[in-house]
Amino acid sequence: MEVKNYILGDWVSGEGSEVTFHHAINGEEIGKCSSKGLDYQQILNYGRDKGSTALRKMTFQQRGEMLKSLALYLHKRKDQFYQLSTATGATKIDSWIDIEGGIGNLFANASLRKQFPDLAYHVDGQTAPLSKNGTFVGHHIMVPRRGVAVHINAFNFPIWGMLEKIAVNFMAGVAAVVKPSEYTSFLTAAMVEEIIKSKILPEGSLQLIPGLGRGILDHVDHRDVVTFTGSAATGKLLKSHPNILEHSIPFNMEADSLNACVLGEDAIPGTAEFDLFVKEVHKEITVKTGQKCTAIRRILVPEKSINDVQKALIERLQKTIIGNPENKEVRMGALATKIQVERVKENVALLMQSQEKVYGDLNELDLVDASLDKGCFFSPILFRNEDPFLKDVVHHVEAFGPVSTLIPYKNLDEAVAIVEMGKGSLVTSMVTNDDQLAKSFVSEAAHMNGRILILNERCAKESTGHGSPMPLLTHGGPGRAGGGEEMGGVRGIKHYLQRTAIQGHPETITRITEQFQVGGNQPKATPHVFRKHFEELQVGETVFTHKHTVSEADIVNFANVSGDNFYAHMDATSLDGTIFEQRVAHGYFILSKAAGLFVDPAKGPVLLNYGIEECRFVKPVYPGATIGVKFTVKEKIDQKKKDEEDIAKGIVKFLVDVYDETDETVAIATILTMVKKIDQSY
Repeated sequence: MEVKNYILGDWVSGEGSEVTFHHAINGEEIGKCSSKGLDYQQILNYGRDKGSTALRKMTFQQRGEMLKSLALYLHKRKDQFYQLSTATGATKIDSWIDIEGGIGNLFANASLRKQFPDLAYHVDGQTAPLSKNGTFVGHHIMVPRRGVAVHINAFNFPIWGMLEKIAVNFMAGVAAVVKPSEYTSFLTAAMVEEIIKSKILPEGSLQLIPGLGRGILDHVDHRDVVTFTGSAATGKLLKSHPNILEHSIPFNMEADSLNACVLGEDAIPGTAEFDLFVKEVHKEITVKTGQKCTAIRRILVPEKSINDVQKALIERLQKTIIGNPENKEVRMGALATKIQVERVKENVALLMQSQEKVYGDLNELDLVDASLDKGCFFSPILFRNEDPFLKDVVHHVEAFGPVSTLIPYKNLDEAVAIVEMGKGSLVTSMVTNDDQLAKSFVSEAAHMNGRILILNERCAKESTGHGSPMPLLTHGGPGRAGGGEEMGGVRGIKHYLQRTAIQGHPETITRITEQFQVGGNQPKATPHVFRKHFEELQVGETVFTHKHTVSEADIVNFANVSGDNFYAHMDATSLDGTIFEQRVAHGYFILSKAAGLFVDPAKGPVLLNYGIEECRFVKPVYPGATIGVKFTVKEKIDQKKKDEEDIAKGIVKFLVDVYDETDETVAIATILTMVKKIDQSY
């Protein structure tokens, strides 16, 4: 099997053979790949000029729908990747994390389209008033970078590692060149082949370099973004590449780190949390054979419980069936390559110099349907370190396999200090049912962690666990972990966007952002906006309503209907020492009355009002005040039909500005409506 490069719109062979693939279970040769001789300048230009240009022309809504379609397409074909995944040493559970976890990432990022405008660029934050009379304002927009995202990925998650990254840059409107680890790139290539077959992505959006990829960073420039997942040492080397420094290229690094799991002092033997802790640590040692950047390397246990934890953990490790994942009894597979076996052995040897090995054998391993000589198997290794402050190699050396160390601690402060000795982690978890203890730990340990999981019986059934970063949360960490923020929902997408401040008249900013800015033009809507279809509505057009004079009867009637008898509304004798001069109208009455003023009641294109996005009551309204409403089209967001039976519609946000007889705003809100389209074909 030759794994080719997908570049310049075609599958292309490299020169010679850079890497030979071997089956991690039986050692058989399964293929080769090479990227030698490729023209990286041409490849990057192709991504910039063809792929990124096409993606930039799409709106966030269109990119989100594209990702959703791709996720659905791949989900239907997911089974074909499992057999090939076995060749990386993965069990079915390991493969599920990689394959379906990766596809799930596409779904999650596709859903983020709802948090972006119906534009090719993002409008970020709130308007900044910059002048006394409101004729000069500022805002921020975020536009797609005009380069490519170069992703340099690790060997342990050949599919998830690619999909979780490209989902984010595609949402931002930037093409990708993916350079997976050459050792497991055959699985990445199989996924890319299926993606290309789908024809869902614009040509040039995705290119693949399965070989060594030497020289690719020599050609990146100021337009590009580079991401790296892998060892801290390799990451530092790449981050200091002269071209990265010369062009100030954004470099997002997610590095393997010395993650910890802390057993709370309340979680003594016999509690549900004690059992959860042992189960979680065992899982992190054995799942993916410990080849996870988030795996638990340091197991922190109160001194009084460390012997009990050691005994319970060893009992679980002894019952773990290791071998060929095709055997249904097997629960732990192999490392990815023989090279990885040797690297883990070297680091285990370093760790053994200063701490006691309490479980595991480097030379013998009971395997099912497999051979230690032919496969890339490695015994789970459990160390114990009684003096973590003096014997500190455990805080510097990571064996990237099924290797972890038990460490006792005296109190919470000492536990935090031990965690910090790892100099920055992707994740630390704490197992406790004491929420005050959890609060104290999180507040002290957060500065050195990208993520903290608090696990207890209350959340265990639905918890995704210590080792699972989630698409809508950040994945990264400070210090040794690389200092990056991968994924993270909207935050991750913004990594591929350039934030630019814009300044001008509110009408000018309205036209640029396609969101109404206070002070912009408000032409009178004719006919009423509720009589117009989605396509006919224009941002800024406004309904100026009739007015209503608020009375005490309004306040009493609303109190009777709502049950809100708060003293400020109902008891004029209780207002001493308050900000109110007399009985004040309910804020929600003002909003309700505003709806009565701006709504056109007859049946029309407006299908429903489904929520309030923001609402503020900014000035008290007393009996005798006269209120009116300026009801303005604030923003329009197109929607795609779910199926042929669905009604073609879009989302319209309306600004509800309620003002009084002095022309001052008393309440302001944004409501969301679904509005029918004239054209029902899409």
